[in-house]
Amino acid sequence: MDLDLVTSILAIATFAGASLVLATIGEIFTERVGILNLGVEGMMIMGAVTGFAAAYRTNNVWFGVLIAGIVGGLMALVHAFATITLRADQIVSGLAITLLGTGLASFLGQILGPDGGALVGLTGPKFTKWPIPGLSSLPLVGEGLFNQDPIVYSLFVVVPVSWFFLYKTRPGLYLRAVGESASTSDAVGVDVFRRRYGYTVLGGVMAGIAGSHLSLSYTPGWTENLTGGRGWIVIALVIFATWNPARAVVGAWLFGGVNAIQFRLQAEGTNLPSSILNMSPYILTIVVLVLITRTDKLRQTIGAPAGLGIPYYREERG
Repeated sequence: MDLDLVTSILAIATFAGASLVLATIGEIFTERVGILNLGVEGMMIMGAVTGFAAAYRTNNVWFGVLIAGIVGGLMALVHAFATITLRADQIVSGLAITLLGTGLASFLGQILGPDGGALVGLTGPKFTKWPIPGLSSLPLVGEGLFNQDPIVYSLFVVVPVSWFFLYKTRPGLYLRAVGESASTSDAVGVDVFRRRYGYTVLGGVMAGIAGSHLSLSYTPGWTENLTGGRGWIVIALVIFATWNPARAVVGAWLFGGVNAIQFRLQAEGTNLPSSILNMSPYILTIVVLVLITRTDKLRQTIGAPAGLGIPYYREERG
């Protein structure tokens, strides 16, 4: 295979998968503590629109990322209040957050531009690539891993730190324990409600930042449906990764790699309809999910938290 082609696919896969890795790790933390959040799509698209709007108005991409994270966190806080305090159905609440986010983002995109106009078509600040001297010129991996923007580089820290936190620290042990059995954790003095609130909001912050990467780097600017269903891909990637942050990178690379291949095929004028090529990443996701859950034995070893989606009633303790 052509080395330049492999290098190009790796670079695009890493770039395209960055937002997925961030949002997936955030969702892993949320689900590990027992809260199912199907509102990731809504949080990502709200992060995208508010992040771009804030960056455009202040000419500062980092301020855009900050605002996107705050907005995502606030939406997650609403989900946490509904599901933890009010004990609402987590699936219904998550779907409501997604519907709210997509509708509100569409509305805000029409009024946050200059003089209350639309954001569509505006050119604002964006992240640029920071090539690392020496490393960026390495064959095969240099372009893909060491000639990226700061958000992509942040994953070099976020992924290993998240894995270490989950599996090698006492707070990580408490987090996993709450997701497995909230009543048992509460009985030994672990603050179930505080941890569920905290990690649900953290997941929302990371989803918001992931959305801002789309509008400030991957496809700079704002358009309707900018996230393109990536929030739902994130939900699937959590299962693919078996709730392990390190494996989330593999899933994101697969999705990003298929994206890269279909872009390359379109550029070379393939006879396949563009709609088929655009569907290919999502088809791959469905196929992978079917394969990893096809037998009872595999389903039992996937590692889903035992308490995922189950509200905790403190009066039931003991």
